[in-house]
Amino acid sequence: MFFASDNSGPIHPQVLAALSAANDGFAMGYGADPLTLQVQERIRDVFEAPDAAVYLVATGTAANALALATLCQPFETVFCSPVAHIHEDECNAPEFFTGGAKLSLVPGGDKMTPEALGATIAKENTRGVHGPQRGPVSITQVTERGSIYSLDELQGLTSVARDYDLPVHLDGARFANALVRLECSPAEMSWRAGVDALSFGGTKNGLLGVEAVIFFDPDKAWEFELRRKRGGHLFSKGRYLAAQMAAYLTDDLWLTSARSANAGCDRLATGLRAAGAQFSHEPDANMIFAAVPRATHQRLHDAGAVYHLWDGSLDGEDSDEMLTARLVCDWSISNTQIDQFLDVLNG
Repeated sequence: MFFASDNSGPIHPQVLAALSAANDGFAMGYGADPLTLQVQERIRDVFEAPDAAVYLVATGTAANALALATLCQPFETVFCSPVAHIHEDECNAPEFFTGGAKLSLVPGGDKMTPEALGATIAKENTRGVHGPQRGPVSITQVTERGSIYSLDELQGLTSVARDYDLPVHLDGARFANALVRLECSPAEMSWRAGVDALSFGGTKNGLLGVEAVIFFDPDKAWEFELRRKRGGHLFSKGRYLAAQMAAYLTDDLWLTSARSANAGCDRLATGLRAAGAQFSHEPDANMIFAAVPRATHQRLHDAGAVYHLWDGSLDGEDSDEMLTARLVCDWSISNTQIDQFLDVLNG
């Protein structure tokens, strides 16, 4: 009954097998190995972007921070949601790797609106040399509260960015989970929607640790390569990153794993609703924010359930107080574990 994070699940067996196969013999380093070159071509094919520049890094923080640094000058600002991962969970890595660019938070919830984004952009670059200059827009898909932007919503945001001639970065740590829910193509949810650079996630969806950074305009390729090296994120034995991504994309494993995680979330959400849980966000993908009484949380934790309380504490005299939990399903979660959790939930 482990619902703490999709970072916490196991590596898919096919990925482990691919790593073992890649461990045979010798290969050139620093991304010059045949497997890395094959993966780059495969990603271009998947995204219908033959000219895209594709690079592999080991973490989502590296992918986001290095991509934004490539799109942003130190005297500019990045526009993002108040609950964007780059703001809440990356220890100012974007600010560090950009050399000091700030983040401008777009008022509202986890999903930005074109109106709020436009208003926030309009307020910046109004003080000349004294203020931050307008920089890239960063969108999170799936959001940090489990919501998904529709294609129309994405295009609405990128249209605003285009009005101001600003590049768009998409934090796609859970890109696959959104893609299978929207039933669209990778191209439709990226460059065709107006995205310039994508952090294409794999670690949360069954990989050991690899993310792809995709620049749909290759003009930024050399600068990214320099930033990746300077930032300490160019792996010498790059074939082990490539092996994971190759397995991920073989036979659509990435989509199968995402569908499994989403299906687990759907099953869990259905049971929570039936038990009277209160949802603070619609669970569009594989993440749930739902409130149940403190006494229920205590019962679940005593039974061995692992997840994060989003507000409040297990300790307290009011057993009926509603406390919100964050529950995340990964690719490997079984119906048995979900049903066990729901059985305890229902007492």
